[in-house]
Amino acid sequence: MRIALGMAALGRPAYINLGRDTALPADRTPQAMREASFAVLDAAYAAGIRWVDAARSYGRAEQFVAAWLAERGVSDVTVSSKWGYEYTADWRPDATVHEVKEHSLARFERQWSETRALLEVALYQVHSLTADSPLFADKDLQARMADIGVPVGFSTSGPAQADTIRRAFDLEVNGQRLFSAVQSTWNLLETSAGPALAEAHSEDARVMLKEVMANGRLAMQPPGPVAEIAIRHGAGPDAVAMAAALAQPWADLVLSGAASVPQLYANLMPVELDVVDHELLGDLAEPPQDYWKHRSALSWN
Repeated sequence: MRIALGMAALGRPAYINLGRDTALPADRTPQAMREASFAVLDAAYAAGIRWVDAARSYGRAEQFVAAWLAERGVSDVTVSSKWGYEYTADWRPDATVHEVKEHSLARFERQWSETRALLEVALYQVHSLTADSPLFADKDLQARMADIGVPVGFSTSGPAQADTIRRAFDLEVNGQRLFSAVQSTWNLLETSAGPALAEAHSEDARVMLKEVMANGRLAMQPPGPVAEIAIRHGAGPDAVAMAAALAQPWADLVLSGAASVPQLYANLMPVELDVVDHELLGDLAEPPQDYWKHRSALSWN
């Protein structure tokens, strides 16, 4: 199974996904979101998904995953998480600021301690690495990350993802490449990281694709070709978006960010794209600057 479950939409009461507002309980108390998380985790496990991705900034996502693993007695699921952003909304959907980023040694030490107190992770990632991150010049931070006994990776965001990916994989500690995995935004509207991700894959790095629905845009506001192909295949536009991501030969894992069991099932509907489909989908990509400007304007819901 090359599909993983991302917990960004399930661990906190607000996120920037279109279509999330109607998928989740109207009363988004911690208990209600815990139950929603358990339901999606149960469905994902039954469907064969064996990788779950969380982050310190996803509200209570790590706590929910840890509780689910313990209560269900599950031992064959790989868990990854991320550090760098801190959740600051205090469970308020209307918070002015939901998360704050800091790539410092102090933040790493604290969040690594918090994560490992809850979970055994197989991969610990820098959250939303960009070319201006102080991490690139912080040798003490790099050395500490290399010393935790767990593979480390990074996720990327922004219009310069490709440059960040190439620069990050050049980092070495004691002659060894620091990072072994990358998680990047790739979808039919934002394909610019593709060549750099293909290079990383060819050099044995694990490549994970996130935001393959473009934060819900492809599912809720599909471009004409996506809607046309979905109708022809008897599936939803989200399944087409997933199929396009899975069709990339350099993608090891594709994350579903489903916020409900119906959304998960819709994401997982198998769609075999043909040559004509790929030709129709090949012209949808937006200029990266435009795509990320649009993304930054999305509201938390």
